[in-house]
Amino acid sequence: MRAAYAIASDPTTPLSALRVADLPDPTPPDGWATVDVRAASLNQHDIWSLRGVGLRADRLPMILGCDAAGVDQDGNEVVVYPVVPDDADPRGLSLLSERHPGTLAEHVAVPRGNLIPKPAGLSFLDAACLPTAWLTAFHMLTTRGRVEEASAVLVQGAGGGVATAAVALAVAMGKRVYVTSRDPGKRERIAELGATAVEPGARLPERVDVVIESVGAPTFDHSMKCSAPGARIVVCGATGGHLATVDLRRVFAMRLDVLGSTMGTGPELAALLAFLVEKDVRPVIDSTYGFSAVADAFARLESGEIFGKVAIDFLH
Repeated sequence: MRAAYAIASDPTTPLSALRVADLPDPTPPDGWATVDVRAASLNQHDIWSLRGVGLRADRLPMILGCDAAGVDQDGNEVVVYPVVPDDADPRGLSLLSERHPGTLAEHVAVPRGNLIPKPAGLSFLDAACLPTAWLTAFHMLTTRGRVEEASAVLVQGAGGGVATAAVALAVAMGKRVYVTSRDPGKRERIAELGATAVEPGARLPERVDVVIESVGAPTFDHSMKCSAPGARIVVCGATGGHLATVDLRRVFAMRLDVLGSTMGTGPELAALLAFLVEKDVRPVIDSTYGFSAVADAFARLESGEIFGKVAIDFLH
């Protein structure tokens, strides 16, 4: 089967560690199933894996990818939930492509419980964009951020998969949404999703109840200053730097909750699929590549110029 995989780790030029070639088909253990992949999508996690972050040398070569949709061995159209229990990991879990082969292959083996039925109203390509970035945003908003109690939401750093998903989801949930970006073009595009786009650090017309924070050090002070009393600042990453300065006086005086968040659950992925069908919302796709051009897809992701998800269509 064709697969895209890491043969090494290269912190400086990660794409040099990427290979695309034929590998043996997976042999699933008891309780696992094989999925014929129809579509997949890329995440920054894939670039970090090529850099060697979270992917140990003794697990190489490793098929990359966390996200996929396809057809299982019984003919069911499914979406792959990429989180696998892992007692050896401090988190108690691992993602596909960390310990077990990932989804950037014509076939992937996963636990049967990780197969979520794909609604007929979602294409394979749309569904394949959801299990990591969109599920992360959904979990941040609903479970961690308790967005049902909120009127206004701030999303820091428009353009990436999680941030774009959070904007689209929060707008669909009927919230007033503010988004920051240094890029005027991205501010214009994010406004088309129904949000108010502002420059980083700009004063908002109101304080918000939920902040979706994936940038870190450059934006965290702004996130706190924009928070209403009792607001939830939900953190899923630190792409701009992890050593943020936190004014603890503001935390306790404003009764702020600073909450870490990673991925989401299988039932939440099923709920996300149903929500998108109900609200007629579809993921924002920056670009789509056939599998033969997967190296170009990785280059597009690494460029940092994306707006939304980079998708892989296995049927072309």
